[in-house]
Amino acid sequence: MTREPSQIDELGSDPTDLTLEGEPTEAGSDPTGLTPEIDPLVQLAAERDEYLADLQRLAAEFENYRKRAARDQERLVAHAHERLVRELLPVLDDLERALEAAERHEEAALVEGVKLVEQSLRKALVKEGLVEIETDGPFDPHVHEALLSQSQEGAESGSVLEVVQRGYRLGDKVVRPARVIVAE
Repeated sequence: MTREPSQIDELGSDPTDLTLEGEPTEAGSDPTGLTPEIDPLVQLAAERDEYLADLQRLAAEFENYRKRAARDQERLVAHAHERLVRELLPVLDDLERALEAAERHEEAALVEGVKLVEQSLRKALVKEGLVEIETDGPFDPHVHEALLSQSQEGAESGSVLEVVQRGYRLGDKVVRPARVIVAE
């Protein structure tokens, strides 16, 4: 079908062309020429890659959260053990003093009873991870607390002479340093 020149308006457009301004004139092309044609498969692949990246980021964040929650749980358990041990240490000290006093008065029945209590308490604390700090040898400021320094014949300078109060560790942490008398 050919058109007559009279059917074309003065702007040169065909009156039978019903395309709106801003609408592509050809399939998938922009009349301005600014937007390139987007293939639906390319668009879907880009969306898929974006969703995959979001999913991977979410999985990494969840893994970090899980590890952080596990560390927080371990820290909470360790703190609970430490609190328990701190509360029970004075009881252990009292039992030791009672044993010393009972031995001086030779009340064998009392001594045996208190010894059993002290042993069971000590066993419970050891089960929780409590370890007594060694006091034989040189003074170590990381695990010992010097209450007094005195000279003693034949003692090496800086060595522990006497233990005033035992010290304890819970795992790698010093719960209470050993209180000692150190040689000058």
